[in-house]
Amino acid sequence: MQLQSMYQEIILDHYRNPHGRGLREPFEAEVHHVNPTCGDEVTLRVHLDGDTLADVSYEGMGCSISQASVSAMYELVIGKSVPEALATGEHFMTLMQSKGDAAVAEELEDELEDAVAFAGVSKYPARIKCALMSWMALKDASARALSVTHPATPSGGQA
Repeated sequence: MQLQSMYQEIILDHYRNPHGRGLREPFEAEVHHVNPTCGDEVTLRVHLDGDTLADVSYEGMGCSISQASVSAMYELVIGKSVPEALATGEHFMTLMQSKGDAAVAEELEDELEDAVAFAGVSKYPARIKCALMSWMALKDASARALSVTHPATPSGGQA
């Protein structure tokens, strides 16, 4: 039970002291995601330096889980390439699908750092979307930012 208590403290710390909060410029893409189930919202901006996430800025409102998740995500993805950040997002998705399996959390601890604290959330299906909202916004914003910085080249074929 001590581990669960520590995880709750990590989540509350990210909620009370959000890392990276505040919309900043420059940015290549901005998205707004809403969890219609509970009303959580996040507006997220992505700024790339090549394929590297130079900045992720956000504003949001909602429950402690959704707001702490975006803060923990910020810490994990800044300075990573978009593919690396999205791979981390896939690991977070695995954690959210674990139904609280301690072995999964232990396996992902090094990769997810503070975000492993959300392992307990995976026991509550209604709360999983709260934790995943910011990760879905990052995936969406990253794709948009890459399309701006790396527009598709014509294939030379006929339409």
